[in-house]
Amino acid sequence: MRRFGPGLMLLALAACHAAPPPSAPASAPAPSAPVPAAPAASRLAFEAHDTALDGYRFRDGETLPSLRIHYSTIGSPRRDAAGAITNAILLLHGTSGSSASLQTPEFVSSLYDPGKPLDASRYYLVFVDNVGHGRSSKPSDGLHARFPRYGYRDMIDLQHRVVTETLGITHLRAVIGTSMGGMHAWLWAEAYPEEVDGIMPVASLPTRIAGRNLLWRRIVARSIRTDPAWKGGEYTQPPRGWLEAFPVFRMMLDGVPHLQATLPDRAAADALIEGAVEQARTMDANDVLYALESSEDYDPEPELDRIKARVFALNFSDDEINPVALRTLDRLTPKVAAARFVVQPGTEQSFGHLTLAHPALWADRVGDFLRGLGEP
Repeated sequence: MRRFGPGLMLLALAACHAAPPPSAPASAPAPSAPVPAAPAASRLAFEAHDTALDGYRFRDGETLPSLRIHYSTIGSPRRDAAGAITNAILLLHGTSGSSASLQTPEFVSSLYDPGKPLDASRYYLVFVDNVGHGRSSKPSDGLHARFPRYGYRDMIDLQHRVVTETLGITHLRAVIGTSMGGMHAWLWAEAYPEEVDGIMPVASLPTRIAGRNLLWRRIVARSIRTDPAWKGGEYTQPPRGWLEAFPVFRMMLDGVPHLQATLPDRAAADALIEGAVEQARTMDANDVLYALESSEDYDPEPELDRIKARVFALNFSDDEINPVALRTLDRLTPKVAAARFVVQPGTEQSFGHLTLAHPALWADRVGDFLRGLGEP
């Protein structure tokens, strides 16, 4: 079995891979790993920067003397007669991912190249590493379990500060996010209803995390916290509980048809499990724990009627993290004045939730979304 490439945990975008033949075990982007720099093969020059916020106060009251947020951009800002930037789009990564996972060659060729939906010669594209992720401040930097507890609303506040204070953007053309980034897009449209024209949440739902999605998160968190080797966050090697839990939610990320086609026997299943365990060894358990538990303050459902932006939600029918059987989008998108959703059918060649890491499979939907916004 091919080793997972760097980039994504459960809800994160990552380095993409070619679909294996039906006889091969599943090979998918890694659910979290050391964050790479933007790939050298990229034809676009991503400009990377760090900004520091002194004495940042989180919503739970904790503070950091200096909080580092990493961000990058491609393209050039266009301005109106008053000097305001008119073509900025914010792109948001998933849980335990980073902006690097949105800068792979497949993302470039499918979305950012000339003539593609997010053509970098037309748009000013902004990528932010969320707190706890990538090159931004995170537990594994040294504070471990003493790092402040952050939530999704802290994350969007920090994104907003980068966009408005650091980059001087007062209005976004769009927010496009995958998985956790999609959930952030819902929150953006509620928190800053006058500051964004449209949002495209990919592989997410506009309601609190509950049921099976909550259950597997709690299983993983419990497996880390109750392992004696965790030592209250001061472990010296990956806790065994984390290594054993990871294959379970790795399974949740993939599509049922894809797994059925690519895991025909015990040997193939065992190979996927062993590969997942080895990948888990490269991850920091504290970073994973914080990332999973940061979703506890997520519930946009009560304030969906605040959204003024146009909404184009994209989900995948084989996504076991956001099961279409719940009909959540059918129930909730009517609460938004200008919202539509598409559920893209899954096949043996798609990847369930991990389809989000293969933009070639859904780039046309991004084009549909942007055409719906009209000219900036």
